Amino acid sequence: METEQTESRLLRDDERVIDDGLLEDEDPLASKEDEEFTRGSALDRSTKRKLDFVLLPFLALLFLLNSVDKSNIGNAETAGFTTDAGLAPGDLNVSMGFFFAFFVALQPVGAALGRKFGMVRWVPACMSLWGLCTLLHIWVRAKWQLILLRITIAILESGFYPTTVAYLSLFYTRYEFAVRLSLFYGQTAVAGVIGGVLSWAVFSGYETRPGQDAPEEHGGLRGWQVLFLLEGCLTMAVALLGFFWLPRSADTAWFFNDRQKIWAEKRIRMDYQDASIFNNASRTPDSRSSSHGQEDPLVRQPSTSRYDPDTHPDEAHRRLLNETHPPEPSTPPNSLTAHAGLTKTDILTAFLSPKIYHLLAVNILSSIPATAFSIFLPLVITQLSPSLNLRPSESNLLSAPPFAFGATLLFLFARWSDKRRTRLVPILVGLAILLVGLTLTVLVPLSSYILRYAALCLLLSGSFIASPLTVAWITNNTPEPGKRAVLLGINGWGNLAGVFLSVLFTPKDRVNGYVRPFVITLLCAVASFAGYVVFYVLLWRENRWRERVVGGWSEEEREREGRCGDVRIPMSRGMVLLLRLRRWAGLEEARVGDERLTFRYGL
Repeated sequence: METEQTESRLLRDDERVIDDGLLEDEDPLASKEDEEFTRGSALDRSTKRKLDFVLLPFLALLFLLNSVDKSNIGNAETAGFTTDAGLAPGDLNVSMGFFFAFFVALQPVGAALGRKFGMVRWVPACMSLWGLCTLLHIWVRAKWQLILLRITIAILESGFYPTTVAYLSLFYTRYEFAVRLSLFYGQTAVAGVIGGVLSWAVFSGYETRPGQDAPEEHGGLRGWQVLFLLEGCLTMAVALLGFFWLPRSADTAWFFNDRQKIWAEKRIRMDYQDASIFNNASRTPDSRSSSHGQEDPLVRQPSTSRYDPDTHPDEAHRRLLNETHPPEPSTPPNSLTAHAGLTKTDILTAFLSPKIYHLLAVNILSSIPATAFSIFLPLVITQLSPSLNLRPSESNLLSAPPFAFGATLLFLFARWSDKRRTRLVPILVGLAILLVGLTLTVLVPLSSYILRYAALCLLLSGSFIASPLTVAWITNNTPEPGKRAVLLGINGWGNLAGVFLSVLFTPKDRVNGYVRPFVITLLCAVASFAGYVVFYVLLWRENRWRERVVGGWSEEEREREGRCGDVRIPMSRGMVLLLRLRRWAGLEEARVGDERLTFRYGL
């Protein structure tokens, strides 16, 4: 009897394998007291709550200040910045052209450096310096000084967005991410609201005519100088706080207790494993669903393995496959939430990814409205109906509601995207709203100011949706953190839209209500919509092709592909070309991450 009980206990111990694939006596999380280490548990909710109320708001504040410092020059111009500084009106456009040229070109470099040195050191250091540059705008008196300051800010800001988004993605699972990213990226729109209201308040209290000396009671400062002073000092103060606020990884987060530190890391590892067709194919019949909530067509028969590869690929593979196969876990052995470290493979595989260049092209086209109006909206509103002759304080105040609509709709679409586990459909609907707003802005006559303003609100409502959901798609479909950081940097070239601003929204277009720029922006948005449709179709076809190929494999071949990525596959000419490029670059031929055929792309 005692022998049977001992054997029964050993059998139960052998079968109790948790998501890390370790036996109960080998893993501190596997005891009965640790049943809370599951999704939806009280521990899971408390962990996300701390991320949502401690980490996310601070990152959003950083991006808010980043957006304000990027766009405040447009607010300052409504108060006569170039006139008071002795500059020509066109000098502002020239400086913005230089800004975006450097800002765009250095996006991958900034992202790589941010990954190399880590978010905690890189971003606060850069932010402190660009806050100082914002402050120095007070003393601009020559064109070269303005250009030099804008170039310096561009260099310092170039890696901020991809670095911060990559850092944020390390703490949230794939279908928690879009809502959080919307709250983060939505600060672009919130910056428009705050910048407009703050400029209205400052310019109302420090109102002077362009070219006139500032009154002594104002300390000799003009309104636009006070604006740069306030925003520059605030940026530097918050940046210094960032050195102490931001954790290097989940296990060093000052706001987590010990159990939350363990679970914050573990939940991300589980989410990475859920993205694989191979993992879904190995589940029991009752739990056969893909990461997108759809039944997995690859599942022919339930796996007979007693060690579920979905919960721990390494242990399952060691027992199911021949020991001669070299071990290669599907997720990194180190902390997945540590944002530091970059390899040659990360960089080269990112630059050799064809999908990123398709996304880059459509992202550039879709970003033109959001990028343009984040800077020029106060000027556009001033000239939306030139006969009104709006004052600087009034035009800045009127710029707030369109941005508020944009932030609200972005949040709603992000919630829809996470709930339905889709990215591209919400992007297309958002672009459709943008197209309607642009069309109305072009067609409504200049004399109908209220209708043109309403069309502008509709336009801005759809302007901020495509870019963050594109970023969410990239993070969801790139398991390797290093490659993900570089891809986000390449995607940052989408800010090339800003380079076009210097030739789109020119001073000569002000007199006719910027009709010409609106028409060009409309054509770009149409092309972007078509490009996203094509991308959706290509992804759908690739997923179906992968399902057909993997569906014809044996169980061992599926497991081999999920672990090593070196199963022989049929190759198109494009795939052969990419393979040759990999060989030329000195990369291993084995497929990794999303390249493995067991990975299914989210739509």
